[in-house]
Amino acid sequence: MVSSTHWIASATAQGMLERGGNAFDAAVAGAFVLHVVEPHLNGPGGDMTGVFAAVADDSRPRVLMGQGPAPAGASIRTYRDELGLDRVPGSGALAAAVPTAVDAWLMLLQDYGTLRLEEVLAPAIRYARDGHPVLPRVAAQIASMREFFLAHWPSSAELWLTDGAAPQAGDLITNPRYADVLQDLVDAANAVEDRAAGIAAARDRWRTGPVAEAIDAFVRTPHRHADGGDYAGVITREDIAGTAAAYEEPTVATFRGAEIAKTGPWGQGPVLLIALRILDGFDDADLDPSTERGAHLVLETMKLALADRDAFFGADADVSALLTDEYVASRRALIAETASAELRPGTLGGRPGDLSHVQTREEYAQAGGTGDASAGEPTVRVGAGQEKADPETGEVSGDTCHIDVVDCWGNLISATPSGGWLQSSPTIPELGFCLGTRLQMMWLKESSPSALRPGARPRTTLSATLVLRDGEPIIAVGTPGGDQQDQWQLLFLLRVLAGGYTPQQAIEAPMLHTTSMVDSFWPRTWAPGESVVEDRMGDEVIAGLEARGHRIVRAGDWALGRLSAVTRDPSTGLLGAAANPRGEQGYAVGR
Repeated sequence: MVSSTHWIASATAQGMLERGGNAFDAAVAGAFVLHVVEPHLNGPGGDMTGVFAAVADDSRPRVLMGQGPAPAGASIRTYRDELGLDRVPGSGALAAAVPTAVDAWLMLLQDYGTLRLEEVLAPAIRYARDGHPVLPRVAAQIASMREFFLAHWPSSAELWLTDGAAPQAGDLITNPRYADVLQDLVDAANAVEDRAAGIAAARDRWRTGPVAEAIDAFVRTPHRHADGGDYAGVITREDIAGTAAAYEEPTVATFRGAEIAKTGPWGQGPVLLIALRILDGFDDADLDPSTERGAHLVLETMKLALADRDAFFGADADVSALLTDEYVASRRALIAETASAELRPGTLGGRPGDLSHVQTREEYAQAGGTGDASAGEPTVRVGAGQEKADPETGEVSGDTCHIDVVDCWGNLISATPSGGWLQSSPTIPELGFCLGTRLQMMWLKESSPSALRPGARPRTTLSATLVLRDGEPIIAVGTPGGDQQDQWQLLFLLRVLAGGYTPQQAIEAPMLHTTSMVDSFWPRTWAPGESVVEDRMGDEVIAGLEARGHRIVRAGDWALGRLSAVTRDPSTGLLGAAANPRGEQGYAVGR
């Protein structure tokens, strides 16, 4: 079974299963297709995280770490003192972490897959070279960037525009230069007889060959960034050559007898665990997010968990104390019957969380800031391609994609690729893709646990999830959505594990999230007391939330959440899949 955010990726992954490949062959094939068909949501210059369980490893959960670090030249001194920045820009090469997604996918295929690289990359190469029908949202995203591309990023205009015009939804678009990049990796692998050794050769080619050379040369030319300034990037070929993906142990917590496996605090994954631990102290009847009380408890819990994220999470953080019974009980006691409009991090290691440097949207605007917060209006992040880019800065929200796979042997993987959006940085002409912007999630403040430091991983929002029961993996789930990823997954898990919903029912149920937390994306502001809900929550529930003090933004009936999930029943071996109907794009398939 496969579920992903694009039907072509799901069909591609299922095709790998049909030819005898396993879940990891399928996930890698689907992921490289996602680079091609959802270029506004992810790209090879970006990042990814995954959580998987392999039968060969006794089904114990492991984290696939594809989040690159800050380059050696990325420091607070350079950005703040030499360039005069107060935040890492939200677009442009200064925001680029070392691209590690491709290496992570290739490492997974090398160590856990069964098919040769040529077989796995063939669909992505074909769609890049011969074309695929462009999604309405991709066409809208390119159209929103058209003016900016023509004025500031001519290499992006060359790739995405035809005679200065953006494509129309349904047009066939190609990316032959990226097809050439992938074919070069295949050629490197095919030069070695052994399958795994060949993939290792392709990984080395990615990190030390023409990709690294082209990135190094291209970023030396100053280009427009999200703050309106023109700067050169700092990433080098040495940064790329010295960075590799890795496997890590997950952070795990229990809820209603299930074990939930997430990344460490270099991702936002433990936010979901903190929230589940807090809510585990309430009865099932209190935890239905479709009710006024359930929605209120979810929103107030997420505010607390996200405040801890923003105060304590980072590349070298140890947040195990935030999951202890004593700490969770202290946080649960803060939840009142009315909504909080404060940032309330707790205390870790005797140190109270400090978010005093964070501005509200209104404070940022009054200080002369620019970007999507400048109007002081609520920004509802419901997916990329729905906001108009600033013609001078190119500032526009990006988003993410997701894929889940389970095979007949019991291997499961949940993976969230992102970054390297077509709107994040100028296209590198020789490569057909651009760099990511994950460094925007690091602060130019030395005391912050997520401070910008050379070699440190940014605290990413990418947050795949694996659910186990009695040590057996039963659910792989995830979603795009930036800061909303763990919020929407929380609703899914509450509904499935406590509410008795099927995965498809949980995905289709009305969604909500809080924005009363620090936005991980530039310009890093927050909206006190604000929450976003789908109108299908109903007027009575929404009015009740407003009476409790929540500042509600209605998002429309089918606007929030883009969850995918696959399931396995260990007692029967029965597999399942569920996909998001919003946007008519997500797709579940299997047999």
